[in-house]
Amino acid sequence: MDYYKYEFQTDITNNEVMIALLSTLPFDTFVESETGFEAFIPSVDINASTEEEIHELLPNFIFSLEKEFIKGENWNEVWETNFHPIQVDDFCGIRAHFHEPLKNVEHELIITPKMAFGTGHHETTHMVIQMMKDIDFKSQKVFDYGCGTGVLAILASRLGAKSVDAIDIEEASWLSTMENCETNMVKNVNAFQGMLDVVQNRSYGIVLANINRNVILDSLATLSRMVEENGTVVFSGILKSDEAILKNALNEHGFTCTKTFERNKWIALQCQPV
Repeated sequence: MDYYKYEFQTDITNNEVMIALLSTLPFDTFVESETGFEAFIPSVDINASTEEEIHELLPNFIFSLEKEFIKGENWNEVWETNFHPIQVDDFCGIRAHFHEPLKNVEHELIITPKMAFGTGHHETTHMVIQMMKDIDFKSQKVFDYGCGTGVLAILASRLGAKSVDAIDIEEASWLSTMENCETNMVKNVNAFQGMLDVVQNRSYGIVLANINRNVILDSLATLSRMVEENGTVVFSGILKSDEAILKNALNEHGFTCTKTFERNKWIALQCQPV
């Protein structure tokens, strides 16, 4: 698949909010830098109004913008140059196969860097991993909603989950999850491409929903029926400014929040059905 890379030059304190706003367009990968960030969008999703839509979404930000076409055979090379190992305390480390093994981490995951969200670099994924450290996954049925590269699904398996269903609307994410499960020798993750209705008749002890505010709000009614009694749900992909909206909606759908993590301008919520 061919891509366009949009390079945004801006004050880096704007990155998180601008990326959150742009995620409503078909951009599927964001890479932050010291001068702003890069946003990647499949060429098939580009139309005459794309740049107009970008400026309409970001009327209150000062930025400059450059666009570059990237042939499909080159996109993985571009992504690899921006992929660096990360570590979440001494609990979990994430690296690519071409990096040296990480030291002093309890769980090391090897993720092939491709253009699918969820390598652990973003604050939202980082916070979910932090929360997972204190959740008992042993013998649980787990649902990874918006699996990206499969990081959370693989980690859940490593933490003793009985089975993990992982779903993403993007074909690239679905394929990446299956590939990364094989790399990490994880055999109990079932990956699906599609919407929530693919698994809506199943029930889970733990749900990991690292998506975005709008998808979470639209999915709460269905998710409330999928979580087992005494189950646990982690919601992430939420801007701090949307905290009250999310918590009110969660209460309306029978969830109570037991823990909140905050990282820069993002939050993650750990909840249980009432």
